[in-house]
Amino acid sequence: MDQKVNIGVVQTAPEYLNISKSLEKVESLLKEAADKGAQLVSFGETWFTGYPAWIDYCDEYAKWDFKPTKEVFAKTYANSLDINGSEIAQIGKWAKAFNLVVVMGINEKVSSGPGNGTIYNSLITWNEQGELVNHHRKLMPTHTEKLLYGQGDGAGLKAVDTAVGRVGGLICWEHWMPLTRQTMHNSGEHIHIAVWPKVHEMLQIATRSYAFEGRCFAIGVGQIMRVKDIPNELALPKELQGKPEHLLLNGGSCIVGPDGHYIMEPVWDQEGVFTAEIDLNRCYEERMALDVTGHYQRNDVFKLKTNHDRR
Repeated sequence: MDQKVNIGVVQTAPEYLNISKSLEKVESLLKEAADKGAQLVSFGETWFTGYPAWIDYCDEYAKWDFKPTKEVFAKTYANSLDINGSEIAQIGKWAKAFNLVVVMGINEKVSSGPGNGTIYNSLITWNEQGELVNHHRKLMPTHTEKLLYGQGDGAGLKAVDTAVGRVGGLICWEHWMPLTRQTMHNSGEHIHIAVWPKVHEMLQIATRSYAFEGRCFAIGVGQIMRVKDIPNELALPKELQGKPEHLLLNGGSCIVGPDGHYIMEPVWDQEGVFTAEIDLNRCYEERMALDVTGHYQRNDVFKLKTNHDRR
């Protein structure tokens, strides 16, 4: 395993609630990342097919039996991905063709069987051979997200072996769940993908703290979303009317080293595929002082058991 790894961070707007156009965009973005020398490429929280930022801006969305919100839910469900579907397989083919490890947040649905009316906030990992090697569903939808998403499980709480080291990831406020973090640290991450809607100040703190605590590289991935992406079914609040290009989500993507310091400073208010080189040896250099899975842990005092079954 090469100790030097080139990381690619995608901070571009998705094609909101449009599977076919989003899929086209994935191919072009993966090619751009590969052309820039990236070996691992990360996309933000529910990037495919867009984070529902409207839940924090449209005042009427939470009314009981409110038809516009139900219509948007149905549209989101229709434009969510089945883990066994052709889109997941196609992204794997591109990962192999471009020799990339790919980590992507998606809106996920189950097409048949139990849970076929639920949307999950999921994080998917393909290795450089195009194999789907991890499928994580967000444990707890955060605050207003509970309107759209179901609870996940522990099946994907792990790091996986890839050509660029052991790669894991968590979604948004899972980074504030201490036992979730410890479970991931125990899995031996070299590179941690932290996906967010936007990486505002407190989430920069969470990303940096995770890297410092886990003695790994943490890739904070933020997103771009404009007012014009809010579904037409929902009425805009007055302060957003007439401002189609105003950024609701303005990025903040960053790369943090195992000492908690930035390797790539936060990038705000711009789209692009941003890259930086990291050296995995630094994980072990920093674990000399702190290893929360080993010499800086008291397994004789604390016991952690994680259920990794798929619900």
